[in-house]
Amino acid sequence: MSALFVKHLTVLDFSYVHPERGILGESWIVDVELHGDLDDQGMVFDFGHVKRQVRDAVESLFDHKLVVPKSLPGLQVQRQGDQLDLQWQDLTGRKFHHLSPSEGVELVDAAEVTPDTLVDQLQQTALAAVPSNVKKVVIELRTEEISGAFYHYSHGLKKHDGNCQRIAHGHRSRLKILRNGKRDPLLEKAWALKWKDIYIGTRADLIRQFSDHGVDYCHFGYDARQGRFELTLPTAHVYLIDTDSTVEYLADHIVTSLKHDDPEHDFEVRAFEGVMKGALARR
Repeated sequence: MSALFVKHLTVLDFSYVHPERGILGESWIVDVELHGDLDDQGMVFDFGHVKRQVRDAVESLFDHKLVVPKSLPGLQVQRQGDQLDLQWQDLTGRKFHHLSPSEGVELVDAAEVTPDTLVDQLQQTALAAVPSNVKKVVIELRTEEISGAFYHYSHGLKKHDGNCQRIAHGHRSRLKILRNGKRDPLLEKAWALKWKDIYIGTRADLIRQFSDHGVDYCHFGYDARQGRFELTLPTAHVYLIDTDSTVEYLADHIVTSLKHDDPEHDFEVRAFEGVMKGALARR
């Protein structure tokens, strides 16, 4: 058999449930190999079709969704028409609740979410999207190599026309901060720690705050084009902002905070949204 490959076919930006760390935003780069017989063009598969058909197939599974392992401790799943209602607890007993249209969630047969537990399902889905001369699809999931600070964040954008409106999707993102034209790794690390494993919530979407058995919680909710979305999680995992949580607003939030704390200096912030894209703000 012959084979072709495409490096960095796409990036899966999503969030998943971790039994200890909560809801984690993630960005995994997808590399793909197609093995099979040559067609009448002398190709295994046209690269242009790979970039459309295979990319669309793998993105349909996990991209901009909340990925939930079925073996999660205490997981309760209820379907109400097209709505999927999920409740679970982390290993310390803190409660989580997620309500969304069913297309915003992917339940996987696994004890935890890792590249190894997702890759088989991706390969099967990709194989179903290609012609019969393609006999095998091999997919590798990898994270971006980041030498400096990065953080995992989740959010939802109720005004977005596409899948970003889903209340719990996210990214693994690096951060670049310049003070007076010179990169400041300590500030980058400080913000990455501040936003480690965080849910960035818009204050206008906060329905209520409450305590239960000594744990403080935030309950978010909104109606978007795809339907009703709600999320309840421990306040310790939440960072509230006064705007929507687009990457443009996040970059502006960071640079405004830096300028407020240190007005004598000029700052530039490059906030990334996943891999190789983001927003720039200066003060």
